[in-house]
Amino acid sequence: MPMSGRHRQMFGFGAEVRKAAKPGATIKRLVSYVRDSRGGIVLVFALAACGALAQVAAPPFIARAVDSLTAFTGGMESASEAGRVLTVSMLIVLALYLVGWLANAASRAVLVDIGQRLLFLVRAGIMEKVLSLSLGFFDRHRAGDLLSRLSNDTDVIGRVVAMGLARVMQSLLLLAGIVIAMLLLDWRLGLASFALLPAMWGSTVVFSRRARTAYRKTRQTISGVSSELEQNISGARVAQAFNRQSWNSSGFRRLNAANRDANVGAESITAAFAPTMDVLSAVGIAVVLGYGGYLAAEELISIGVIVAFLQYVRRFFEPLRQLSQLWAAVQSAVAGAERIFELVDEPEELVDAPGATALEVGPGRVALEKVSFAYDPDAPVLRQVSLVAEAGTTVALVGPTGAGKTTIISLLERFYEVGDGRITIDGQDVRDLTQDSLRAAIGIVLQDTFLFSDTIAHNIRYGRPDATDEEVEHAARLARADGFIRALPDGYQTTLTESASNLSRGQRQLLAIARAILIDPRVLILDEATSNIDTRTELLVQAALAELLRGRTSFVIAHRLSTIRRADVIYVIEDGQVVERGNHDELIAAGGAFSRIYQSQFDNAGAPTTTAS
Repeated sequence: MPMSGRHRQMFGFGAEVRKAAKPGATIKRLVSYVRDSRGGIVLVFALAACGALAQVAAPPFIARAVDSLTAFTGGMESASEAGRVLTVSMLIVLALYLVGWLANAASRAVLVDIGQRLLFLVRAGIMEKVLSLSLGFFDRHRAGDLLSRLSNDTDVIGRVVAMGLARVMQSLLLLAGIVIAMLLLDWRLGLASFALLPAMWGSTVVFSRRARTAYRKTRQTISGVSSELEQNISGARVAQAFNRQSWNSSGFRRLNAANRDANVGAESITAAFAPTMDVLSAVGIAVVLGYGGYLAAEELISIGVIVAFLQYVRRFFEPLRQLSQLWAAVQSAVAGAERIFELVDEPEELVDAPGATALEVGPGRVALEKVSFAYDPDAPVLRQVSLVAEAGTTVALVGPTGAGKTTIISLLERFYEVGDGRITIDGQDVRDLTQDSLRAAIGIVLQDTFLFSDTIAHNIRYGRPDATDEEVEHAARLARADGFIRALPDGYQTTLTESASNLSRGQRQLLAIARAILIDPRVLILDEATSNIDTRTELLVQAALAELLRGRTSFVIAHRLSTIRRADVIYVIEDGQVVERGNHDELIAAGGAFSRIYQSQFDNAGAPTTTAS
């Protein structure tokens, strides 16, 4: 679902990069996500205030009940009057407690809804951000770390909002109400009780700083655990094939132990906070009993006032204990939010230029003009590469691993930004075009086929969601995939498993070719498109590809040099430079780099040396 402009700004899209350097700034930014829930937040505040007021109002009635028990010694006219006061006071106290319980329950119910709305915005924002980032970002970050931010970090934020915010609001209101009530009840005893506030504040500051650092470490270590787990699940077949299960398990145990130790350290810090508050609470009770007893002895206050103060002191430290228990979750949530904001604030390396225009689809002439590029500034991949694919022709890129063939294709699709030089389609610089229009005009079949865990029809239709069933089946027939699809139990409605493991590699490649055929692209890229297909299947696919390539500008990277014999032009790439250019027969006759590669592949028994790079 598209996000509103304001929600995009919340997540940093198109806005100034902001880093959550301080917990206050992080919390403030989190609060900005629930602006649409102002009404709910006001309701929660009102309910919390109602609950706090009910608890603050109860002790004076308890004091009155206690004083009523001194009727015979305190001058009250009769025991029946004392009983009546006691009964009424206790009924009021029970009513106040009931109101407080109902208010607390209602506020938490409202916050569950607000918390889920926040999680929706956070996850939607992260996903939209991730999909907008360039491939260079994914080269630098592990998938498991991103999954951890999307799941673990957002979950801890949701729990704090849904369960903790009501307690925090109520506790703060309760503290304020108790302070006022104590001063009104007896200002002398109230001021004596507040003597412990500096110690409480100092303890909170010390513990919060240490806890924030510790919980930031826990979020980082759980990210490592998630990344390792994702890799081990994805690579389970490889691990078993190379008998590396024990080694992988040992590596995971090390990361898991680091996460365990980080959590133990963080919990140890927060666990020490609650006992500190208990000690201060005991000291506060001692102050009330000692100084309150003195005031009672001097007949300055009644015994009931001392009992009420004991209730207030206990309640005064109760919200502090609750806050200390919540502090661990709050610190973890802040640490998780900081990690989320680091991702959200990641600058987008590839954005449409101001005034970018849609590609005007013409004949399809593609040209690279002195293009240079480097993933790492100290290791250039392409050096002053110039080549032309005339409209409707097939251009083959050949060269050893790492020569830069796939990099050329990636730059054409603008997965990365050209360093020097430029790439044009029908004379239009790809940097001046909108990315949507550029990629809509280009079809691609990669060496590593990715299919979604959905139906076969959905996977073929992925590039054209509005395609009819007849168009999907026609594309499958051209790709020679229709036969094996119809042989499956549910045909085109067969659901693929994770990584499409219920199909062979060749079948997966045929579906990827059908997907490219369906979008009917102006420019077609085949990056080792037949590398996973057996020789017999390849003969069938070549006929379909010949029809598909006709009239289109096509780039072909092929492991098997026999598959590019009909290419109009072959460019030989070595060390990021074009070293030869010509058709198959011309390059063979020249006896240069292409001829050597060709001979090594077909005349020698050694393994081929020209894989995609």
